[in-house]
Amino acid sequence: MSNKLWQGRFNGNVDPVTEQLNRSISFDQRLYPYDIRASIAHAAMLGKQGIISALESEAMVVGLQAILTDLDSGKLAIDLEVEDIHTFVEMELTRRIGEAGKKLHTGRSRNDQVATDLRLYLEVEIQTIEDLLFNLQQALEEKAEQAGDTLMPGYTHLQRAQPVTFGQHLMAYHAMLQRDRERLQDCSRRMMVCPLGAGALAGSSFPLDRNMVAEQLGFHGVMQNTLDAVSDRDHVLEFLGAASIVMMHLSRFCEELVLWCSQEFNFVALDAAYTTGSSMMPQKKNPDLAELIRGKTGRVYGSLLAALTLMKALPLAYNKDMQEDKEGLFDTVDTLKLCLQALASMIKTLTPNAARMTACVKEGYLNATELANYLVKKGVPFRDAYMITGQAVQQAIQQSLPLEALPLSFYTTLSPVFKEDLYTALQYSVATP
Repeated sequence: MSNKLWQGRFNGNVDPVTEQLNRSISFDQRLYPYDIRASIAHAAMLGKQGIISALESEAMVVGLQAILTDLDSGKLAIDLEVEDIHTFVEMELTRRIGEAGKKLHTGRSRNDQVATDLRLYLEVEIQTIEDLLFNLQQALEEKAEQAGDTLMPGYTHLQRAQPVTFGQHLMAYHAMLQRDRERLQDCSRRMMVCPLGAGALAGSSFPLDRNMVAEQLGFHGVMQNTLDAVSDRDHVLEFLGAASIVMMHLSRFCEELVLWCSQEFNFVALDAAYTTGSSMMPQKKNPDLAELIRGKTGRVYGSLLAALTLMKALPLAYNKDMQEDKEGLFDTVDTLKLCLQALASMIKTLTPNAARMTACVKEGYLNATELANYLVKKGVPFRDAYMITGQAVQQAIQQSLPLEALPLSFYTTLSPVFKEDLYTALQYSVATP
């Protein structure tokens, strides 16, 4: 049997450079469990429909299951000289069961085959990533609970703004990750319709039972338009988009960790397991893991942009360009899983510096908003209260004092509504929505 499923129409040898460019098995080999699962379902359907004999169908199913077992155990190695994983599986099946193996491809094309494999692969990986997101959320929850009501400065424009708690800050990322999980769930729901049976683009004249195959593979339906079935990569784009947003959230948090563990902030200490030293400066403790996650965000963005560019001008239906959809996708899956695991471990082991965070709350006039709110509650219009508070801040800066250290006699020169209870309002606390 030729090692190319399309060899029949051609004479002569393929140019070696063309062969190298065309070969995809170096990366699509990771699809083998899904390719074999889909082939088992397809073979069973061919037998049920009488398109091949029951004995041939059974031999295919048994043979494919054995190939899967041998690949999983390492007993069988994938031949990297074969064009792609689909060809390898069919060739190995034919080697094992003989002529019946050549009938496996009846009623299907590599176009609908790879489209099916990718969806099955992504369904599993999305669930794994969602589990990792949940684990990261748990790490944030646990650290937030440990921190209790530790006050820290909340920032806008990277300037101290109002007091928040360390736990409140961490749980903001928890909320982001929840949206990430929901985006991935939506992606999975739209993705899980079965392309198999669409053939190369126009379906098949064989009496295929597409619904049977879809049900066996865990899809909730079949794709109705066969051209769309083989040429659609929306699920890849949608996943890469969702993954890019996840990485953006991880990068934002890592940016804060880099700031927080600097001597200028000194809000947290990272465990030595997640830092490295300098080859020249002995005193350094660098937050390299956080920086690497921040850096790998650009790598994931690149895969999204590459996929969008790949698809932007392709006419219907399948085009060989679409072979380029996999490497960026696989790299994104691997990168995202690694970053999620690493960040969860780093969060679990970081140590907040509560004393330093609380001290910074008291250094930046973060109770000014509550002073303005105090006046508003006394009936002063907010814009007037804002101006009065600004004057108080200006006086405090000039005297190098916190607002709570200015005497009541000064406050009453700004407004007669000020009373002794203003010092209660000036206590540092977190506003509740």
